[in-house]
Amino acid sequence: MGSPRMGPVGLRLDDSITDQKVTPGTVRRILPYAARYRRQLAVLMLVTILDSVITAASPLILKMVIDDGILPRRLSVVVWLSSAIAALAVADALAIYVQTRLSGRIGEGLIYDLRTKVFRHVQRQPLAFFTRTQTGSLVSRLNTDVVGAQQAVTTLLAQTTSTVLTVILVLASMFYLSWQIALVSLVMIPLFLVPAKLIGRRLQRLTRQMMQLDAEMSSLMSERFNVSGAMLSKLYGRPEDEAQAFAKPAGRVRAIGVISVVYARTFGIIAALLTALTTALVYGLGGSLVIGGAFKVGTLVAMVTLLLRLYGPVNQLSGVQINVMTALISFDRVFEVLDLQPLITDRPGARHLPEAAYENGIAPSVEFDRVSFRYPSAAQVSLASLEAAPRPAKEHTDDDQVLHELSFRAPAGRLTALVGLSGAGKTTVAHLVSRLYDATSGSVRIGGHDIRDLTLQSVRGAVGVVSQDAHMFHDTIRANVAYARSDATDHDLVEACRAARIWDTISALPDGLDTVVGERGHRLSGGERQRVALARLLLKSPPVVVLDEATAHLDSESEAAIQRALRTALSGRTSLVIAHRLSTVIEADQILVMEAGRVRECGTHDELLAEDGLYAKLYRTQFAGQNGAADRPAHPARPAPGTS
Repeated sequence: MGSPRMGPVGLRLDDSITDQKVTPGTVRRILPYAARYRRQLAVLMLVTILDSVITAASPLILKMVIDDGILPRRLSVVVWLSSAIAALAVADALAIYVQTRLSGRIGEGLIYDLRTKVFRHVQRQPLAFFTRTQTGSLVSRLNTDVVGAQQAVTTLLAQTTSTVLTVILVLASMFYLSWQIALVSLVMIPLFLVPAKLIGRRLQRLTRQMMQLDAEMSSLMSERFNVSGAMLSKLYGRPEDEAQAFAKPAGRVRAIGVISVVYARTFGIIAALLTALTTALVYGLGGSLVIGGAFKVGTLVAMVTLLLRLYGPVNQLSGVQINVMTALISFDRVFEVLDLQPLITDRPGARHLPEAAYENGIAPSVEFDRVSFRYPSAAQVSLASLEAAPRPAKEHTDDDQVLHELSFRAPAGRLTALVGLSGAGKTTVAHLVSRLYDATSGSVRIGGHDIRDLTLQSVRGAVGVVSQDAHMFHDTIRANVAYARSDATDHDLVEACRAARIWDTISALPDGLDTVVGERGHRLSGGERQRVALARLLLKSPPVVVLDEATAHLDSESEAAIQRALRTALSGRTSLVIAHRLSTVIEADQILVMEAGRVRECGTHDELLAEDGLYAKLYRTQFAGQNGAADRPAHPARPAPGTS
């Protein structure tokens, strides 16, 4: 991050944010989005031209009213010309209405296009992207920045066209009436543009800082206002500290807001002063020309009216420069997200997992072949502007390797358990099987096929995962379970819930399946959330199942019920079960003991106990003092998942 420096009124600005320039080519990248609305834009341009013509023509008719009607006392001319002015005013009002309506349709359409595109693109990002990114900062790109981006199109194509065309037509009319006064007015225009340029630069810097601070506040609110964050804050009793943490960026936003208002008002004051001085000059010069007989009073009135209609668009043109620059910053920030390419994508020619991968109707095997893995760096998966903390200068060393040439085979239709101390790499294995990450080297195969040669859709359709902290959307139980299969019937949902041993609990609730679980499912107990997640898995019915501490939150009775359900549900499926409690995997077909990213031991429960290695040590540690259970190969009464 760049070193902060002091801005106006003591505001500390971050140079790494404020010194960023709009990326070259940003305007060119906007054009394809605008091209989708070319018909509406064509009509918008026509009514914009009509508005500009009326703006320049009305003072000319006013001149005729005075010089050809009032001064010679010709009432009929006054009536007809006044009627023409009124008709032009009505036409101008209609043109402005059409402008407003079309600008709204184009602008809101552009917001829809950008939001949906960014949302789809973000969904394609790897899991590592979401582990590094602040949610509030990301949401800010889809809200604040997208809205700012659409202003670039409507401002560039409508307001700019209108103001430029109006300035040209008004100047042409002024030169037609009096080249002397027109020349004086033209010389004054740069005096409007210079302060606009200077103020525009400062507002551009402030706008970037404002957007970043808005994102920080959004992140802080999203973290503190969710159930887990609110609970942590309350349990540790730091509401005042939290309020002060929020007040700091809020105060900086306030300071930037004050400065922005001062700059905008300063420009308005300068523009108004220049307009007044120029008007006085025109009255003086034009009055002397009228007295000298160079032209009539109507021409002077028309010139003053045209002058006001000239500097109005000039002021707008100066404001357009400011608005366009700030809007382009928004577009730039949106493109920054769209330019971040996802690490996990389908290879060219990727194919679906073929039916041949299933062995005699049994689920496919899973194989790791000399797999090494390290988590990707921040620069590979995220954006510095979406993260809360500055990145370290060096992120990866050889010691960061999580898996080291890991090789094993989970047989088709069998239960393979992964055990070991925390940090051994068990959850990383689960992530690689479901292709949330790709191996750094080596290959992961399902049914003999490297999963990188398969489509993401077919891999994730074939693999079902239940993690230790199963996520629930803030929706009904029905929606959360049916998320696995949108076409599921109520009968399917009930059967899945029965199999997960959660139906009795759900049916006892007043709203049954339509009960809202709350954010992250916090209206349910930990065990209930886990069983709803298991019901979701059973509804999906994938051939390969990964259970990452899926029964960790369950009491003994619930765990036994779930294991009985899984015994039937996992029959014939290839299962990988990650467990700390060895009692849950004693009856596994094979147990892999992992340590420091490698498989140290492999065998059945009895074989591993007989080896008296790491597994036996873990087993004795867990069962120490339980009536000598650690001294004998025990088979607890509770059934193990995946056995049949």
